[in-house]
Amino acid sequence: MEKTKKIALVAHDNMKRDLIEWVEWNFQVLAHHNLICTGTTGRMVEDAINTKLSRDGRGAPNATEVLKLKSGPLGGDQQIGAMIAEGRIDIMIFFWDPMEPQPHDVDIKALLRIAVLYNIPTACNRSTADFVISSNLLNLDYMPVIKDYSTYIQRALK
Repeated sequence: MEKTKKIALVAHDNMKRDLIEWVEWNFQVLAHHNLICTGTTGRMVEDAINTKLSRDGRGAPNATEVLKLKSGPLGGDQQIGAMIAEGRIDIMIFFWDPMEPQPHDVDIKALLRIAVLYNIPTACNRSTADFVISSNLLNLDYMPVIKDYSTYIQRALK
């Protein structure tokens, strides 16, 4: 991971407001990283950060542009999972709703599984997101340990 991290921000509908509040609280830090979001969340995150930057005047020198993927149920969760597998995401902040069944629960489970498989720091609630964003490692080059699955792959081919 390079100094500038690629951070995925995802939120279920009932959790979008919480994520946006968290983004507004942490806009100065987030503005210096590359942000990737699913669907509507991306537009909301981009608007929140740029509004805060224009009021604050001390943030990143330019407006923050967020890479906006498809909505989660339309494949956005799978796009993020693919980006993790390709090494294009360093951190995932995923405010998921534990109280509301989602029609795409299988996709969510797959996304969380791939994040664990590739050893991606993942926060699923505000407290954990606070710890991740305040880590000294956030602004340093970092080499995560990636488990070697070659023996598993060879076994599966036999």
